[in-house]
Amino acid sequence: MLVPMKELLAWAEQKNCAVGAFSVGNMEMVLGAVAAAEETGTPIILQIAEKRLAASPLHLMAPMMVSAAKRASVPIAVHLDHGLTLGCIREAIDYGFTSVMLDCSLLPLEENIEKTREVVSVASQCGVTVEAELGVVGGNEGDTAEHKILCTDPAAAKRFCEETGVDALAVAIGNAHGNYPVLPELRFDVLEEIYHTVDTPLVLHGGTGISDDQFRRAISLGVRKINIATASFDALAAAAKTYSDGAGKPDYFKLSPLCADAVRRNVVRHINVFLNRQ
Repeated sequence: MLVPMKELLAWAEQKNCAVGAFSVGNMEMVLGAVAAAEETGTPIILQIAEKRLAASPLHLMAPMMVSAAKRASVPIAVHLDHGLTLGCIREAIDYGFTSVMLDCSLLPLEENIEKTREVVSVASQCGVTVEAELGVVGGNEGDTAEHKILCTDPAAAKRFCEETGVDALAVAIGNAHGNYPVLPELRFDVLEEIYHTVDTPLVLHGGTGISDDQFRRAISLGVRKINIATASFDALAAAAKTYSDGAGKPDYFKLSPLCADAVRRNVVRHINVFLNRQ
């Protein structure tokens, strides 16, 4: 069933866990993620970043994601990740997305607040959840620019949440998008201070490559949404390569379910970690 992301954040708070937000880029990824949610009986978030729309157009992905959520036997929110323009955010809302993110983290604080307030005003009229980012998460989200990590300032986080009214805040604590060359050293001291400073549910981006113990510690310090993208894309690509390398004559109708199942297994693994299941 399709639900607002705000409901899933409240569920995660009640359960003292995190809801997994899984990026998708094609039908197989949607099928795999939803199958994992239904298999585990766990709510999830399906999401796609604005920078990914060149490869996976919104007019194709959005109806598929929303339809999959509506037909699922578990609650699923559909989220625009790293929205960069108000136009794209409005389009996602028109398609039925129940959550949007405005990423103005590279802008000065005052401008970030101003633009985020505008999105909150638009989204709140439709009952749509709003996520924003403060600080700079490293790596890149679909472009070629590598962003240097800038940890979120707890005092700025308090002001930002109070003045914007966002429903979720993505924080930077040493996390980065993409694959980490080594296990990241996350600033849990910064996260803890933010946790004790703001009442807004916190979001951890760049989940691929973070250890299970790091996930659990982040959850204990108020992280209620964790993004997983690269791990799912890598799982699908690896499954496709393994099949194609071993197949005499590749067959799409054999390849497609293998790709979906690779995503399913990756999502199940992360769901179990986020729920602290063994």
